[in-house]
Amino acid sequence: MDAPDIRLTDLAKRYGEVRAVDGVSLEIASGEFFTMLGPSGSGKTTTLRLIAGFELPDTGSVELAGSDVTRAPAYARDVNTVFQDYALFPHMTVRANVEYGLKIKKVPKAERRARAEEALELVRLPQVGDRKPAQLSGGQRQRVALARAIVNRPRVLLLDEPLGALDLKLRLQMQSELKRIQSEVGITFVYVTHDQEEALTMSDRLAVFEEGKIVQVGAPAEVYEHPATAFVAGFVGTSNVLERRGRRFTVRPEKIRILAGEPTDGLHVERGRVTEVSYVGPLTRYTVALDTGGELQVVAQNLETSSADALEDKGREVSVAWREEHTSAIAGEEEAP
Repeated sequence: MDAPDIRLTDLAKRYGEVRAVDGVSLEIASGEFFTMLGPSGSGKTTTLRLIAGFELPDTGSVELAGSDVTRAPAYARDVNTVFQDYALFPHMTVRANVEYGLKIKKVPKAERRARAEEALELVRLPQVGDRKPAQLSGGQRQRVALARAIVNRPRVLLLDEPLGALDLKLRLQMQSELKRIQSEVGITFVYVTHDQEEALTMSDRLAVFEEGKIVQVGAPAEVYEHPATAFVAGFVGTSNVLERRGRRFTVRPEKIRILAGEPTDGLHVERGRVTEVSYVGPLTRYTVALDTGGELQVVAQNLETSSADALEDKGREVSVAWREEHTSAIAGEEEAP
């Protein structure tokens, strides 16, 4: 069996008393789009920097394609990194920026030019080679940064919150573009973000970080539908954590119904009162305080509901229901991995 493109074993990094990375072990297969997801300060970016060689771990090891590179300098590792701030040379043309890494490696000029044009074609910017970065939009500059990284044909591409500076519409466009590019070039992508929707949309698998540790690894649907801890349930989307008869479980807002007299066969039903209503066009978000204790977030599509109808529900006594198969048991914090 081939070695994974990345293998991290018990990786740790401290800054003073802060455990930025605290015993991280992880394997990423060749060709995966793998995302490291977590809030600010959770250790995901430091882990990326340890893979890149920008930082050295205090303990543990980093392997790339079976080779131990734990103490190897960044330039000796078969990886490239794309940053949020693009890091383009402002005085150079786009083409010169893309060719720069090849020039450092003393690749012949004709080959440099051909590979740079190929990379710009891949990111759908074939006509901008003679422009300067300042003449491009933010989205175009991010594509150039991506072309500059891909042109070196690294085994692994590391992306550190690369879409964070873009507006929402452009960010959504770039998400699908990145996934397209990754599938076309077949390079392993390791993507760092704090945006859970971005992680769910783009990843083959993802790792959720909390306080320097990985608390869950899995496919997006697995992590969303079956969060391992209350932290994962709350961070990856919105979820409700309840405890009934000693069982602690989570249920997603879109899996809960506010009943209107329909049959309840097979449903778990509880009574409560609507305390908050937010009408957001295609759907309405409800907060329901339960008679048995606890609070639920409920989402309902507005198939026939107007804003006035939705807002009138505030203060109303309601029954809410969900199917048992839509719940997921979670560990208590003392049991979490």
